[in-house]
Amino acid sequence: MTENALPELPPCPECASEYAYESGALLVCPMCGHEWAPVSGDAADDDGPRPVRDAVGNVLSDGDSVTLVKSVKISGGGGGAIKAGTKVTGIRLISDGVGDHDIDARVPGFGKLQLKSSVVKRVG
Repeated sequence: MTENALPELPPCPECASEYAYESGALLVCPMCGHEWAPVSGDAADDDGPRPVRDAVGNVLSDGDSVTLVKSVKISGGGGGAIKAGTKVTGIRLISDGVGDHDIDARVPGFGKLQLKSSVVKRVG
């Protein structure tokens, strides 16, 4: 690699666009808006389940409390939005969520919802 060469980033797993860029601990696709955590060489070789990480890279586990780091629009059933800073307690990690939603939670004022780990931060 020459001194001016940029690091090789993987293509978007959703739309295969080659224009992904880094945004903090996540990779972002400007074409479809998909956000994902990069896979390091060590994690790619591991056969075990991959840890679920929050927006800043903390590992999440069942029963954790999290806060939303950005507002989330709710579609269907009346709509609305959950404001950034909302605290959610007792999360449950899931592997069969809709799309890339990997958290099952009961959000105050909205009820049971699935959330993306990329929009929450672990508390404590």
